[in-house]
Formats: sequence, structure tokens, C-alpha cells
Amino acid sequence: MRKRPAPSEPRPRPRVLRTLIVPVAAMAGLVTACAPGPAASPSAASPPSTAAAPSSTSPAGATSPTAPATPAAPTPTGTLLVTDFGADTVTFVDPQRGAIGSVKVGTAPYGLAVDGAGRAWVATAEGVAVVDTASRTRLDLIPYRTATGRVTTGEYRGGGMGIALSPDGGRAYVGVNVPGGDGVLEVVDTAARKVTDTVPVGRRPFDVDVSPDGATVYATDHDSFDVTVVPTATLVPRRIEVAPYGTEGGLGSWLKPHYTVVRPSDGRLLLPFEGERLAVVDPATGRTTIEPMTANTHQHGVALAPDGRLLVVGTGPIDPATDAGPSLTVRNPDGTERLYPLDGPHETAATSPDGRTAYVTGGFTRDGYWNGLTVIDLASGDTHRLPAGTRPLSITVL
Repeated sequence: MRKRPAPSEPRPRPRVLRTLIVPVAAMAGLVTACAPGPAASPSAASPPSTAAAPSSTSPAGATSPTAPATPAAPTPTGTLLVTDFGADTVTFVDPQRGAIGSVKVGTAPYGLAVDGAGRAWVATAEGVAVVDTASRTRLDLIPYRTATGRVTTGEYRGGGMGIALSPDGGRAYVGVNVPGGDGVLEVVDTAARKVTDTVPVGRRPFDVDVSPDGATVYATDHDSFDVTVVPTATLVPRRIEVAPYGTEGGLGSWLKPHYTVVRPSDGRLLLPFEGERLAVVDPATGRTTIEPMTANTHQHGVALAPDGRLLVVGTGPIDPATDAGPSLTVRNPDGTERLYPLDGPHETAATSPDGRTAYVTGGFTRDGYWNGLTVIDLASGDTHRLPAGTRPLSITVL
């Protein structure tokens, strides 16, 4: 089914200071995420947030992000870590009991990646935060080299979005949104904890991924309908348009790429669109092939289970008269799919190490978000909600 692009961009809203969730680039009228449409309603048990919550402290109650008191015990293996897009923290979540503590990292944290030493690298509006996940302390905040304007919160805010690490952990690659223009990929030397290079990419780099051999970085550029391919040896960018519905509607279109995974078997890039089409991109040639999908809902986050299954988060319908509601798609390597209905919009997902459980964040980049996770037993289909942070967006399992 052909989806209809939105006829116009969202109406700009007045800019306010950092504790309110306000789309900074909407004021410029140049950058649009998913175009405006009816937001799905969260359940009454978990009402949507309307403003950023006050900053959390560390689990021991410290107020300084750089030197909080040490928790009573190290963070257990299997703990979930989420970015609190509606606050200035990351939250540690027991997968059975819910949140166990938060650490200040910087305004409106978006993506995160964890290295082999247990350090989380978090893309915030202010810089890349470095967090020791064992002791739950912030070690550093690395400022961006790129100017992104006033630090704000919300869907259109400037600063870091997607982030990924090189396989050896020596480099962090962060997609930086520049309101009103093209984005930038900043390269961070993780030992020196400083930005060493910048590379131009497309508009609003929602996601950043690295090839299994570390030779190539991919920035998924939401508002320019493309993926920027960056060889790590040369840092010379090359753009591949990924627009299975075309680019009609421009910045006001819903039909844009959001998140990407790199398929381990062949290095192809997998980008879902609307629960109808999976774009499979060969980054070497730029050729895209399309495989059918079955959810028929607007889709955002993607993840890979340990056995190679693809998880895709459906946020809800563009047109409620014809489209299906929120769901999680689990797609097998042979292309067969199972759909798990969700209550309200969600954003990204992760699985337990054994691949039996999915955790789907309720943060969502648009209206309708809520402060928790949906936990799904992938065998039985049973689901339950778990409180977790403030507008939790990105997630990983420690």
C-alpha cells in the first residue's frame, strides 16, 4: 500500500529553555522528523510525559555527574541501560524490577554504545558522555567540535543522535544534528577522549553503524533520505539514497529512513519502511533491493537478536483508517515474520543475551511517549510494562 506523504511540515513552536521538550529546529522551519500525524495513545496506566523531568541523581544520591558516590554493589550483568531523552540522565534498569538508579550525562541523551571495558558512550545534546557502567559514574563529557546552537531538548534538538564504536573500541562515531542544515559525523578517540575528525553527512543522522571489520561507518540520515558511507581509512563520505517510496513531500514526508542494522552474513544494510518494505542496501555498489514486510505500520527502531532475527519497532499508523497499530516485528532470516502487538508508540529495542526476551522502549521521538519499557516473551507472546527512566529512547543490555 502506498503511504501518503504529509502535506506540510509541523507548525513551529516557540523555543524555550532546556528543561522543556521543544523542537529547536522547528523554529527554523527546515527540519522535520516523521511528518505530523495522529499520535497513538499510551495506556491509561502509563500516561505520556509532557515535559522533561528534573535531573536525576546517581543511585547513592550524589548531585555531581562527575564524582557521584559509588553504589553499594557493582551493576549486575544483564542490567538494561536506557537513555532518558526527556531528562539529562541514563537509567539502569533491573529487567524484573525496573529502574535501580540514574546517572547525569548531559541534556537529552539519544544513542548509546558500550565498549568491552563496560564504558557507555552516550550521545547527548551537549557532548559525548562517558559512563562507567559498573560503578554507575560519569567519567567525562566530550564536547562536540561542531556548533549546534543553543542546548535544548526534544525531537529537533541539536547535538548527538546515533553513535557506534569501532570493533576494537578505539573510536566512537557520533552523528551530530545541526538544526537547519546537514549533519556531521564526529570521530572520537576513546583513549584521548577528544574529537579528532569531522565528516559531513546528511540531515539528522538518526543512527550510526559500523561494519563488522571496522572499515566502514554508516550514518542513516533521516531528513535527506539517504545513508552516508564513510570509509574509516579515508573519511571521504559517499551518499546512497534509500527511498523506496521516493522523496515526494521532502521534509514533510513520513517515508524516510530511521534506523539501520548491518547484516552480519553479508554486510548488507537493512532499513525497514512502514511495515511494508525492507530496503536491503549493498553499501559497496549502492544498489537497493526491496523485500516485503507485513506489519503495515510506521516503523522506527531495529535490532538483531543473537540468532540473526531482525526486530523492528512499529510506532503506529500514519492513516488510522488503513494502517495497523504499534507492534514489534520479529523477522526470521528466511523472511517469515511474527508480529507482537504493542500498547502505544515505542522507539527502539534490544533482546536478552539468550534471545528469548525483547525489551522495547516507550520513549518515542514524537508525541505519545511514556516512561517505561514493554517486555515481551518472544516464545509465548506475553507482554508487560516496566517503569524505566524518563522518555527512555535507546537501550542496551549490559
